[in-house]
Amino acid sequence: MSPTLPLERRLADSWPPPQWRDVTVLVAVSGGADSVALLRSLHAIKSGGDGSLAVAHFNHGLRGEASDEDARFVEQLSERLGLGCYVGCPVVTSTASEEAARDARYEFLQRTAEQIGARYLVTAHTADDQAETVLHRIVRGTGLAGLSGMPRVRRLSESVTLIRPLLEFDRQCLREYLSSLDQSIREDATNRDVAFTRNRIRHELLPQLAKDYNPAVRDALLRLARLAGESQEVIRAAVDELRSRCMIACEPGQMLLDCLPLRESLPHVVRETLLVCWQEQQWPLQSMGYSEWDALAALVTGDDATRKFPGDVCAKKQGEQLSLTRPVER
Repeated sequence: MSPTLPLERRLADSWPPPQWRDVTVLVAVSGGADSVALLRSLHAIKSGGDGSLAVAHFNHGLRGEASDEDARFVEQLSERLGLGCYVGCPVVTSTASEEAARDARYEFLQRTAEQIGARYLVTAHTADDQAETVLHRIVRGTGLAGLSGMPRVRRLSESVTLIRPLLEFDRQCLREYLSSLDQSIREDATNRDVAFTRNRIRHELLPQLAKDYNPAVRDALLRLARLAGESQEVIRAAVDELRSRCMIACEPGQMLLDCLPLRESLPHVVRETLLVCWQEQQWPLQSMGYSEWDALAALVTGDDATRKFPGDVCAKKQGEQLSLTRPVER
């Protein structure tokens, strides 16, 4: 069917249906306004093609019967639209951190996408979410890559790519769209619980910044993310070139790097190159802060030394070579 409403036309321009209508697309739906608007608009603009839309809902179970009602709402909406629906439950407890809950959700979403052969996993992150993410990272401490916010496209595995097609849409236009459809939603009371850092940023910090410092603070944060992303693309090109020059050997659990090309490069590019190497090994990143990356980069120019890093990674500088090793899990 052809898009008829303004938001549907914007979405069709942003993520043209010919790019995805012949493959399976899994839409993450919580039952809230943003994800329901995403589902309804994707369903409205999909026309023809051999592919299909499917729905995934993760029931965190944090609100008892209300959480179960969310799941039933999503299942009923999916059935009304003629779409398959997949519901998952967490293995984390109600006392798990925000990060652990998010990780559990994404693990379920990616696993479901792979199981049903979905080419794309689609989430409903908005421009407002992007601004909150950037501000959250500033408060917590971040580098240039973190300032770029959430990428619109991110490859999750060989077969699944994450798409965030609503990153240029604000929450208000999504609610107006739902109102025009007379579409009900589920309101999650925990979204207003300021015990969660994200909610304090959304309901307290951002409004205060807009009131007392800059009414256009959201747009300023989005502009910062865009500029940081553009800068990061330039840096990534330099990182890719440096990695190819310094990598001597690479296999699961160990790498051997030539320090000479690293010594000739800017410190930031060196840190980013080491980060890319670390990510390629899929070593844990959670405890690697700026001081750890700076200490690792310092080994490149320092005397021969051996140092342990988070995740049981051993870095050994010997002569002009730096080896990074970690026991391989079996």
